[in-house]
Amino acid sequence: MLMNEDDLQVFIDGIIHYFDQMSGERPIVDTPYLKDEEDVVMDFTGVIGISGRSKGAIYFTAMQELLKELIRSTGHDDFSQEMLGDMVGEVANTLSGNARKEFGANFMISVPVVIVGRAGIKMPTSIRTFVIPIIWRANKSYLIVCLE
Repeated sequence: MLMNEDDLQVFIDGIIHYFDQMSGERPIVDTPYLKDEEDVVMDFTGVIGISGRSKGAIYFTAMQELLKELIRSTGHDDFSQEMLGDMVGEVANTLSGNARKEFGANFMISVPVVIVGRAGIKMPTSIRTFVIPIIWRANKSYLIVCLE
């Protein structure tokens, strides 16, 4: 499956729906672009491995301030490293799960892996990787779609 605009729109719609449902506030989704050498990894990253019809990964990466705002929007005030990691993993998992509903049962997703910090994340260079910038409550994050 070669990613096209319709496929990317599935992820964009998922982002908008997620933030709207969590907080009642729609995020600003900027124009997706092909990843270059720019480092888009932030404080916390949730990674979902994809297999089956497509192979690759979905990454949701955010600074801790955005994750704290999401946690606040759920009525909680636990901002521990564990809770921030759980939140970034939940966002990645939810967005991937929504894509699975759209793409079908052969779009298989793994459990989320949470990475704290910017080191240790190596995205494939052999696959076209799309970066979808997201701004919510003045905080930026990225959804990175890396599928072949």
